[in-house]
Amino acid sequence: MAKKQFKAESKRLLDLMINSIYTHREIFIRELISNSSDAIDKMYYKALTDESIRFDKENYYIEILADKEKRVLTIKDTGIGMTREEMEENLGVIAKSGSLAFKKENDLKDGYDIIGQFGVGFYSAFMVAEDVVVISRAHGSDEAWKWESKGADGYTIEPAQKDSTGTEIILTIKENTEDEHYDDYLEAYRLRALIKKYSDFIRYPIKLEMTRSRLKEGTENDYEEYKELETVNSMVPIWRKNKNELTEEDYESFYSEKHYGFDKPLKYVHMNASGQVSFNAILYIPESIPFDYYTREFEKGLELYSSGVLIMNKCGDLLPDHFSFVKGMVDSEDLSLNISREMLQHDRQLKLIAKNIKNKIKNELLAMLKDDREKYETFFKAFGRQLKFGLYNDFGRNKEDLQDLVLFYSSTERGMVTLAEYVGRMADSQKYIYYATGDAPERIDRMPQTELVADKGYEILYFTDDVDEFAIRMLMSYHDKEFRNVSGGDLGIETEEEQSADGSETNTYSSLFDKMKSQLGDKVTKVRASKRLKHHPVCLASDGELSIEMEKILSAMPNQEGIKAEKILEINTQHEVFETLKQAFEEDAEKFELYTSLLYNQARLIEGLPIEDPVEFTNQMIKIMK
Repeated sequence: MAKKQFKAESKRLLDLMINSIYTHREIFIRELISNSSDAIDKMYYKALTDESIRFDKENYYIEILADKEKRVLTIKDTGIGMTREEMEENLGVIAKSGSLAFKKENDLKDGYDIIGQFGVGFYSAFMVAEDVVVISRAHGSDEAWKWESKGADGYTIEPAQKDSTGTEIILTIKENTEDEHYDDYLEAYRLRALIKKYSDFIRYPIKLEMTRSRLKEGTENDYEEYKELETVNSMVPIWRKNKNELTEEDYESFYSEKHYGFDKPLKYVHMNASGQVSFNAILYIPESIPFDYYTREFEKGLELYSSGVLIMNKCGDLLPDHFSFVKGMVDSEDLSLNISREMLQHDRQLKLIAKNIKNKIKNELLAMLKDDREKYETFFKAFGRQLKFGLYNDFGRNKEDLQDLVLFYSSTERGMVTLAEYVGRMADSQKYIYYATGDAPERIDRMPQTELVADKGYEILYFTDDVDEFAIRMLMSYHDKEFRNVSGGDLGIETEEEQSADGSETNTYSSLFDKMKSQLGDKVTKVRASKRLKHHPVCLASDGELSIEMEKILSAMPNQEGIKAEKILEINTQHEVFETLKQAFEEDAEKFELYTSLLYNQARLIEGLPIEDPVEFTNQMIKIMK
């Protein structure tokens, strides 16, 4: 039989496909199974239009056999088969898709999905095989044909023997190399894993020949091996089943089977969407945080299927970063894929799906917050930091989605509250939402800066995550109520009497404050009398966009050491210590300098800032104790 040559462009495409188009060689099993599924689909469609054909589903399946000794892998199907002309047309020209042509000729639309539409999937076999044989007998024909090729050098077609309709693809697997272990594709356990990974939800049985052992008849402990065909795919995916048929245990089992996490999900969402784009999805909100969640190694994304065939393990484009904790899968027949089906050709459909998913996640979280507060707080403990990061990220673009989902510790409730709950119980006289920053609620409770706001009876939100203040600065306000830091320069709650007193005190003690500022230099921007202090002698306040807490966070980052907040040293002129300071100012310059330094370092310690010169501070304390 004379060998026929591929066309020049087909040769180039074959070489490109083997070396570049597919990311992983194991993809070949997915492609060949998808082709077999298409062949059975075509037979099913014929049966719908031809009353003489009886489609008994039990007679339609895909069979996979591995012969390790001969290094042969065989994939059989009971589909529609091919004539000689169809072999020539579909296998002789690379990127000529019989499935696509069949779909167009029969005007197949929704409900008659054909997986393979690009015509290159079959040739992925050459990534693992040195020789490929196809034996096929078309429906309604008494003849069978054999197509054989070793790759780009061409192919032959000749008559063959086959008793039934369908196609057999026989691959002679390559020998192992230093870089590739081709023996894997002859091991039943490996083939089973690949089928479960990529083709578990093909709608027809995939039967894999497995080696089993059994007790020999008439013996008590003598075993023998035997071969048995086992259906290894699930066929009907959970997301295509009626929700009414499924239980919570079914969803939890799917979560476990897909290895989405070792915990139980807090919540699951089953979506069936139709419209501009149709898709099914099952989404899970985990209970606990993955060990690598806040590392560079963590990869967000949902499993992406096209007509039940896995396309991507993790499609990051389906989830915004602030919802990156969500696990699950999406299946759609509307996706435009490239020829390898490993990447999306266009992203319009994907963006529509992602938008639907984002809105669904938001609504489900809001519902959990409203209807099951305890469960929501469990979720927020694990992933609240990510929601806050979402507020800050992208210049606050996502604040409308996230501002009602974040929780903060409340000084009055002694627990977590939403911004809506805070604003809903604000006093009529209160203009701003007040917050304080620190490592823990217990530490913030003791902060001198909270005294005035607390005395007014105003609620304070405690920011204990390093991202909190950055997020709120990006949010700026909530329901037209601005945020104010209790350590900020202007609290906005002074009375006219307090303002007058402040001005009077500043003028009265201006020489004292000026001398303190002169001694401290650029360590502070100014020294002034405090209106916020009641029981403490001193504190630091901040002025400008950068707070002291933000300075601490940024300073801990690489190459950010020079960032400094504008610090104001505030003195409580009603405290007894101020009398001592005033006396030293008038009578003893050396003591005044000592007290100034001690008060400044005391303010730094209260704020959680390191003392700039611990040895000098220790010596000063010794002087006081003598």
